[in-house]
Amino acid sequence: MTVTDKKSLGRRGEDLACRALKKERYKILAKNWRCRQGEIDIVAEDRDKVLCFVEVKARSGTGFGLPEESVTPWKQKRLISIAYSYIESVKRAEGDLRFDVAAVDLVTGGVRIIRNAFEEKS
Repeated sequence: MTVTDKKSLGRRGEDLACRALKKERYKILAKNWRCRQGEIDIVAEDRDKVLCFVEVKARSGTGFGLPEESVTPWKQKRLISIAYSYIESVKRAEGDLRFDVAAVDLVTGGVRIIRNAFEEKS
């Protein structure tokens, strides 16, 4: 699989995730937000105004495990760091925030939104 193929599959996964999030009444604030530390797939606000950082993981099969299993502790730590960069850059007041994972099945188009998929370790 080429890099272009992976990018288009990733984009398709993100589009499906955004659709599912909107159906759950999330407001999409940013897609593919980048900073020095990396990228967050989707930044959204849920219906309770909680700031949600959503990592999209898409799979076309279970040969490599469930999509959410690929969000390792290392990746979680990095996403938390990126989330704080986002909050700082948009000058948002500290408030409730959450880390979700959107597990996308590229074959069926199904999306499972895993709320509070992980938390910041103090």
